[in-house]
Amino acid sequence: MKKQKFGRIIMTTSAAGIYGNFGQANYSAAKLGLLGLANTLAIEGNKYNVYCNTIAPLAGSRLTEDIMPPDLLASLKPEYVAPLVLWLCHEQCQENGGLFEVSAGWIGKLRWERTRGQIVRQKNKPMVPEAVRDQWDKICDFTDPTKPKSIQDSMALMVNVLSDVESEVKANPTAAEGSILGIDPAQAVGQKLPSSSFTFTHTQCILYALGVGMSTKDPDHLRFLYEGHPEFSCLPTFGVIPSQSTIMEGGLSSIPGLNIDPTQILHGEQYLEIYRPLPTSGILTSETTIADLLDKGSGALILLDVNTYSDGELVAYNQFSVFVVGAGGFRGKRTSEKAKAAVPPPKRAPDAVVTDSTTRDQAALYRLSGDWNPLHIDPSFAAMGGFKAPILHGLASYGFAARHVLKQFANNDPSRFKAMKARFVKPVIPGQSLQTEMWKEGNRIHIQCKVKETGDVVLAGAYVDLHNTSEASPENLNQGGALRSDLVFTEIGRRMKDAGSELVKKVNAVFGWEITKDGKNAAQWTIDLKNGGGSLNKGPYSGKVDVTFTVSDEDFMEVVQGKLNPQKAFFSGKLKVRGNIMLSQKLEVILKDYAKL
Repeated sequence: MKKQKFGRIIMTTSAAGIYGNFGQANYSAAKLGLLGLANTLAIEGNKYNVYCNTIAPLAGSRLTEDIMPPDLLASLKPEYVAPLVLWLCHEQCQENGGLFEVSAGWIGKLRWERTRGQIVRQKNKPMVPEAVRDQWDKICDFTDPTKPKSIQDSMALMVNVLSDVESEVKANPTAAEGSILGIDPAQAVGQKLPSSSFTFTHTQCILYALGVGMSTKDPDHLRFLYEGHPEFSCLPTFGVIPSQSTIMEGGLSSIPGLNIDPTQILHGEQYLEIYRPLPTSGILTSETTIADLLDKGSGALILLDVNTYSDGELVAYNQFSVFVVGAGGFRGKRTSEKAKAAVPPPKRAPDAVVTDSTTRDQAALYRLSGDWNPLHIDPSFAAMGGFKAPILHGLASYGFAARHVLKQFANNDPSRFKAMKARFVKPVIPGQSLQTEMWKEGNRIHIQCKVKETGDVVLAGAYVDLHNTSEASPENLNQGGALRSDLVFTEIGRRMKDAGSELVKKVNAVFGWEITKDGKNAAQWTIDLKNGGGSLNKGPYSGKVDVTFTVSDEDFMEVVQGKLNPQKAFFSGKLKVRGNIMLSQKLEVILKDYAKL
């Protein structure tokens, strides 16, 4: 198998090995031993394309024919187990290290779960059984479990535990006890802040554009600075402004389980996603939720999810990552699957570099968009914070970098902007120059922003995702109708605008489609029902696709209209699948309910 770079191994365990069974100690031990062997083979064989999975079948056999009733025996035929084995052995199947129970035509995958656990010792103090007893409920609480997949995942927790034990003394000895009493993730996470409304006119749009460095010196900027321009538009990153008012107005202090000092709050990271071009005037309503609360030892990290609506329609989503200095040590988790991750840039020279000067009044101008923190205007207040002068708002640098990408890669078209993520690293003094380095990889533009004069990195792990110019919309479709499937995807896109968020909750996957015509690739579509409010993309996709389907335009239409059974299409070779084939079961939600012709 190693020589041919291909192999598939199937181990057969038993429910007795997984769960144990009375009177079968030796049998159970042997069967669970097979699972341990299979897990190790999966790890060792992975780099050679040799995958190993384990099944725990319940099937009728000569051993059970005298024990089971005839009708039950008939429903447990080996034929109801074999298709799973065949798929796991198929070259297209990428499953490795999986454990599956299978019987009577039903298949289920098993995984490990582990409680968040509880630290029951303190540094330089003995660990006693009474501490275990007192924390037993938390030790056994599966409310928010982790799902370790490897020994590395298991060991990573131990490293964090050691760090947390140390941080009780090192991080903030005087504040540790107060932090434990003041922060309770069980109470805070999921809580909603009071909703906020933001009323604005074109004046606020123009003020924001000036605040992030736009100028009439550049003719391309006029569409963002002059309300009489035929293409007058709002900069996409203006989407952070309506959402920030909830935080600025002190809404966090009203949340139970979140007793923090507002003077110790730092803005750590920002993610923004735009679902349709922002209006240039009107009323925007924002709903804010505490998405998660992390213990970083020296402080607490609060993830805030903010959905912003215009006339009831979702137009923008923000995730604020807010760090509270000295609020750590409450023995919470350190990472979250809900966090929008920063991404390092490629290890090569940037594809483009843009340098832009800020003015001495840049912060004074940007604060008119609603961030009135005196740190950005009052020298004495800045000095108390340890700065030699008032500093520029992090979100102002964020806006500078975003418009650099729009100009360089999107012809200043705000409708091309999809999303942006950045981590704030070091401050900028108004008057310094911002240098944005950009790397293009598909529709994602990786960026790193620096202070030119010092070389200090201002924005790190940052990127901007752009829509394709040909991205799905009825207006952009080829009116010649060369592909009938275009009509289906257009309908899917239209329905997703209304029900995308609900579909994301139901499906949680990214589907790729390769449509062929006359044996050649004719179109590429991606249905993203995992991120944000969902999206439909035409053309190459820069993100990760969970499963990809290849099918001809004609056969695709036959499947959608119910004339061709998808399973028959798959086994006849008309429908080819790469990736997690099990996700194909969720296609009915997309094709049947949301794109019926």
